[in-house]
Amino acid sequence: MRSLHTIARHVRTRATNPTYIDFRSVSIDTRSLAVFRIAAALLIVADILLRSRNFGFFYTNEGVVPQSLAMEMTPDNAISVYYLTTDSTVIAALFVVQVLIALQLLIGYRTTIATVLSFLLVISLDHHNPLVLSYADVLFRLLLFWAIFLPLGERWSVDAVHADSEPRARITSLASAAILVQIVYMYFLNGYHKRESELWTGGEATPLIMGLDNTTFLLGEFMRSFPTLLQYGGLTWYYMLLFSWLLLVLRGRARLFLVAMFIGGHASFAITVRIGAFPYVAIAGLVLFLQTQFWDDANALLRAPPLDRARVTPPYARLERLGARLPQFGVDARTHERITSGLYSIALVIAVTSLLVIPAVSHMPIGGFVDDEGGPKERVDDTAATVAVQQPDWSVFAPHPRTSDRYYVFPAATADGEVIDVYNDREHTYDRPHDELQQQFDTYRERFYMNSVRRGGPDDLVSATLATHYCETWQEDRDVELTHVNMYYGIEDVTLETIDDPADRDREIRLIYGHGCGNNEPVEVAPPE
Repeated sequence: MRSLHTIARHVRTRATNPTYIDFRSVSIDTRSLAVFRIAAALLIVADILLRSRNFGFFYTNEGVVPQSLAMEMTPDNAISVYYLTTDSTVIAALFVVQVLIALQLLIGYRTTIATVLSFLLVISLDHHNPLVLSYADVLFRLLLFWAIFLPLGERWSVDAVHADSEPRARITSLASAAILVQIVYMYFLNGYHKRESELWTGGEATPLIMGLDNTTFLLGEFMRSFPTLLQYGGLTWYYMLLFSWLLLVLRGRARLFLVAMFIGGHASFAITVRIGAFPYVAIAGLVLFLQTQFWDDANALLRAPPLDRARVTPPYARLERLGARLPQFGVDARTHERITSGLYSIALVIAVTSLLVIPAVSHMPIGGFVDDEGGPKERVDDTAATVAVQQPDWSVFAPHPRTSDRYYVFPAATADGEVIDVYNDREHTYDRPHDELQQQFDTYRERFYMNSVRRGGPDDLVSATLATHYCETWQEDRDVELTHVNMYYGIEDVTLETIDDPADRDREIRLIYGHGCGNNEPVEVAPPE
């Protein structure tokens, strides 16, 4: 309750004093910057390792997203070093290079260079296969972009070991404001969209989302047994989104209390909903809101018995030894900052105006002049798309939550006259392939890819490429000649009454695409009843 009273006191102070401006609200403790740097590097490494599981399928010309398709699905002039080659060995080498640079970012050696290179490689990989991306990738790119303008290596880094001065306690700049506002903008806009849905304002959205078998996993099914708890949890999250601006207004333990609530919300998503890296990326961003009060409290805990502080210091000692072995270059960090500050300032002002101000204005009642066809927002989006930092609408489960389960069935005719389901590798049927539909996807990125297949792309190019892949691989790998492939997806309407009983749901089977292998004309294979 003390935290709630503190929150109320902070809000009253600002409400009664409209001229009160405290720039410490947009300052970032350099220890928080260090944790963010480490988290960003680990996220890159983890992402590369996870993507490697589908390397041949998603990232080579022999897979379902050849370079020609990737370039068709990305904006003109999109930046990607992967567009310079189609050799799978070179692509694999670029994966390794991205991991090595992420490790450089992890230890904070020539941190600015490592951040820029990591950003370029991240957007390159995203452009290399735009069909497997999610909001997590968008948010991570934007955070990494703003991080270019921040001194991520100020503490707990090789750069800090090499520096000839004490690290700054906190950073207060346009860049620190931009990266914090980015998080709040994402949250608030998502809540703004959700206010249009009675399911969110009435609390029914979260129980329905937990009823989606193709996205829930781990504790998701268990949580369905507590619909009332889910309703209150969903309403709490909805209002947290609408009042996310308090993350900027509050300070000290009051802010820490709200940050902890957001981190707790994302942690619950991570163990219930299979939405990829989004919870972890968001938590990495929320770390930046941890102010000096948090670190002072953490230090006090470390000094208190029975904790042995000696067990905490060795990692930094090892970092010092590593820094002693790595070479220093001619220009130290502070001199480099003075040289580049002018260019950084100009670039940062342009970026903030383009990526935060104009998109924010476009959602306001007065925003028609920037949102018109050919207007400032369209021109900004076109330019930002080349480096994959355009602001989306942040409509995660918004404005209306999805209330239907999906699964895929691909009936294929063989030269022997049989019909088989090539997607699920089974005899043909339109029944559910699994009790838990998320099991039909080997990885979470496959689910995002199948969403892209369902949408088809221009001239059904995405679907046609996948169907051709099935025709070729079943012939090569299984010595089974396919003559036709049809792509269907099943839709099950989820209601509060049928969350736990899929058999009682209304079901519909819809055609995505019909394909003829080789010179065969498309025909309907085993149409649903």
